[in-house]
Amino acid sequence: MLRLSYQAFITPLVACFCILGVSALQFPRLQSLLISQQSLSSAVLEKEVKAEHLRLAALKELPSFGYDNLMANWAYLNFLQYFGDDEARDKTGYSLSPEYFDIIIKHDPRFLASYIGLSTSTSMYAAMPERAIDLMKQGLKSLSPEVPEKSYYVWRYKGIDELLFLGNAHAAKDSLNMAANWASNFSDEESKFIAHNSHQTAVFLSHNPDSRYARIATWAMVLMNKVDDKTRKRAVKEIESLGGKVISTPTGNKITFPPKD
Repeated sequence: MLRLSYQAFITPLVACFCILGVSALQFPRLQSLLISQQSLSSAVLEKEVKAEHLRLAALKELPSFGYDNLMANWAYLNFLQYFGDDEARDKTGYSLSPEYFDIIIKHDPRFLASYIGLSTSTSMYAAMPERAIDLMKQGLKSLSPEVPEKSYYVWRYKGIDELLFLGNAHAAKDSLNMAANWASNFSDEESKFIAHNSHQTAVFLSHNPDSRYARIATWAMVLMNKVDDKTRKRAVKEIESLGGKVISTPTGNKITFPPKD
């Protein structure tokens, strides 16, 4: 009984020390955020990025002691802080984006809300679509059509990256078909729309791998997600360059296609 009590006491204590250790690792970066970004040179910011890279590497090796969700949430909150610092990212780029999601997917691959950030920040901003797709493949091993609910979105994000950033129409078609199949397990209007939309885009690609319609529809998928203003502007620009138009309406964006594919 004494041994069991000791274990019950020491395990949470060790976990708390680990969490405090992570806090200590993060504290210097949080301090730096209190300094006016205008006073930081590119060289100083690059030094901060290198230090953050080392902290993330340490966090990646740190055991969770059963607190996987806490570790994943912690990494995601730090990512949001990193991604949202537009002034610093304009100077240093987004190269650390996949490092945050490597930690998130390792500890909580069912953290569905994180995948849109993975796709957008890693493929579009860090220009690492291969890494984003590999991380999504890793996460998909722990997902099923119904767990977590609406996990079909991960197949959809994967298909978007494969088409728009790798130009791999065949892989994108397969991913979008998987998204459609998984979405068909649900009867709500959102899932039915995703099933139909994903299937229709896959059909475009099966008939014409270079389909402008498919690319416009895929950029429209990006717009349908809750994305930042920079991503929205990029999507609108890409749709217009392909001959489509984005019309804002009270119920959302309406996409018009060119007369011919």
